[in-house]
Amino acid sequence: MRDGVVWTVLLIYGILTLYPLFWLGISAFKNTEDFFNRPFGLPQTWRFDNFARAWEASNMGTAFFNSVLVSALSLALTLFVSALASYVLARFSFRLKGWVMTFFVVGMLIPIHSTLVPLFIMMREMKLLNTYAALVLPYTAFALPTAIFVLAAYMLSFPKDVEEAAFIDGTGRWGVFFRMILPISMPAISTVSIISFLHFWNDFSFALVFISKSAMKTLPLSVAILADSSQTDFGLTMAAMVLAVVPTIAIYLMFQDRIMKGMTAGAVKG
Repeated sequence: MRDGVVWTVLLIYGILTLYPLFWLGISAFKNTEDFFNRPFGLPQTWRFDNFARAWEASNMGTAFFNSVLVSALSLALTLFVSALASYVLARFSFRLKGWVMTFFVVGMLIPIHSTLVPLFIMMREMKLLNTYAALVLPYTAFALPTAIFVLAAYMLSFPKDVEEAAFIDGTGRWGVFFRMILPISMPAISTVSIISFLHFWNDFSFALVFISKSAMKTLPLSVAILADSSQTDFGLTMAAMVLAVVPTIAIYLMFQDRIMKGMTAGAVKG
């Protein structure tokens, strides 16, 4: 009886979670009139051309390239810096180590939107507005606290004997880091990579504030172009949102096992 109640609750929760995606999918095939007249029903006329029109109207090809490039650069920089910092914090003992770790953890508590104005002024003074660096640097900075927290907790679980054996065999500090620590840390690195990538890909606020040139706009900005306050083609907008969200869903489905392994391993061993 108890198991039946649990499964029923989980089934209801799953339906409630998946229904918005289903609604988004069927809405992408509607025109504006159908969108308002049949908001929860299937389209009377399936508009498959909405996707092609949305791609052209929002210049989505350029936006896709910009989002991929910015996300890839931000992810590479985040993983490089966080892996090095986590290794030092997890495997070395030095003065103020606790304060340094606290400094990074406190960074997780800073509201991102509260920094938009000072960051805009800083970017303007450094003449970085409308450049990839205007997005890559803030993305990396705000991703580092979580990345370091997860990676350092995971690296703390490694026995010291592994490194000592490598040193006896003549392996240097960099060799230990790249040949041993990083491969063993792949579950945690995968978790950080996926979570960070999804954040970079879906970000709207930083791109809206720091980017104004159409050739530099990322995917969320290109989708927003279709949502005009006075005249919005909702079918077109929904089609653009589907095109934007499909890559993130695909990536999450492919690597969801790695996310869970990285989270649980870090929690149990750290």
